[in-house]
Amino acid sequence: MNEDGWLADTRTSYDTVADSYAHLLRGLLAEAPYERAAFALFADLVRAAGGGPVADVGCGSGRITAHLHELGMDAFGIDLSPGMIDVARRDHPGLRFEVGSMTDLPLAEGSVAGLLAWYSLIHIPDDQIGAVLAHFRRVLRPGGPLLLGFHVGDETTLKTHGYGGHPMNVYVHRRQPAQMAAWLHDGGFTVEAQTTVVSPESRLGGIVFARRQPGRPPQP
Repeated sequence: MNEDGWLADTRTSYDTVADSYAHLLRGLLAEAPYERAAFALFADLVRAAGGGPVADVGCGSGRITAHLHELGMDAFGIDLSPGMIDVARRDHPGLRFEVGSMTDLPLAEGSVAGLLAWYSLIHIPDDQIGAVLAHFRRVLRPGGPLLLGFHVGDETTLKTHGYGGHPMNVYVHRRQPAQMAAWLHDGGFTVEAQTTVVSPESRLGGIVFARRQPGRPPQP
């Protein structure tokens, strides 16, 4: 599948399920204490690094963006799906949300103090992960924290329906934490902590804390 194809399919799929996605996941974080603890630690790390804007990349309906805001973060969301952004703006009218792709992140160099990608790398093919992490590194300030959430496993599956039975056409990639850590190291990040959790967010989820290394970006 070419890049335009999988991006277009992902956009269309999430446009289709946006309303039902927001409804079904609205209260999920209340049932996920370990994830809430991870977000609180992330907020502390951003503050310790000097504070500033925090990007929730692949924000979906904005539920995590809103939670970060409640933790005192200057958080804003970016998502590929215009439908998701419409829902996020509707449900969280006081926050900033923009349409954009993590494959061509529309943010200036060094413009964010922290970056979160919460179960949003799961649709990115392996051969595009390096380019996405290069964008993450570019927009993060030196020393800025990065928090990733993802499904753990070794398989890729095609999701043809979801969130109330609506049609979808997206590949879901499960990864091992060691593979994610290796990609981050190659991309100019220092991995500081990682764990796995079983929760309503995922039957087995991975959480990785990393930090943008200072200096020049690594060579491809």
